[in-house]
Amino acid sequence: MRVVVQRVTEASVTVDGDITGQIGPGLLVLAGFTHTDTAAELDWMARKLVQLRIFSDADDKMNLSVQDTGGDVLVVSQFTLLADARKGTRPSYVQAAPPPVAIPLYEEFVRQLQALLGRPVATGRFGADMKVRLLNDGPVTIILER
Repeated sequence: MRVVVQRVTEASVTVDGDITGQIGPGLLVLAGFTHTDTAAELDWMARKLVQLRIFSDADDKMNLSVQDTGGDVLVVSQFTLLADARKGTRPSYVQAAPPPVAIPLYEEFVRQLQALLGRPVATGRFGADMKVRLLNDGPVTIILER
């Protein structure tokens, strides 16, 4: 599992002109799943994300988590995060989980985040051609792998 986490002041995802997910200040999470991911990876990543201290405290020090700030979370599936472009000029996606494997992982990951945060998590639409808009705050962008 690989995620790109961006601290944002706002973000949204649109499919066919319709907004499927939209947040204010919080985290935009682009998530890619491998065919070997298990519940343990999902649990680790969900806990890491809600506890990741990348928001400023009263002293302007990155010392607060999205859980601490009450910020929003938007999760967008992105199989291209698993691209291997070491050879040639066309990336290989063999490490990315196929939809029958990735969809349940994505849905469970969102459920775990919602349970940990105690509130809804916005999402894109798995497998759709999505347009993602964001205003990166900082900028703060972190790559996590498990």
